Amino acid sequence: MNSPTVHAVLTRSEAGEAVFPEVVRTLLENGVESYFVDFASRQKTLYTVVIAETLPSNLPGDLDIAPEFSKDGIVAAIRAAQRDAIRYPEFVHQATAAGVIGYWAFLTGRKVVYFGRKGAFHEELFPS
Repeated sequence: MNSPTVHAVLTRSEAGEAVFPEVVRTLLENGVESYFVDFASRQKTLYTVVIAETLPSNLPGDLDIAPEFSKDGIVAAIRAAQRDAIRYPEFVHQATAAGVIGYWAFLTGRKVVYFGRKGAFHEELFPS
């Protein structure tokens, strides 16, 4: 994994300067197969074939993760991000307001699974 390139795109994403397709492309080009974002611990873990690397995240410190999972809420946030109506910082706030405690992006599997505090989840396939 080319850590400086990966770290740079993740930093740009957290600052709202990179869109999801750019992030996915860069991570895949650098051997990342999947990554897990844990809003509660404010960490990201990136997985390649041979290693896992846990990184601290620059997620906002004022995250308030709703106790109940809202599928409608996370789907609305996903659709807004897909339209580029919101960038990652706002996506994080909307996702946590929808009760998302974390998500696993399976880049090679082309899907993301969003998890709630009580085990509820939503699976979102990458657009064609």
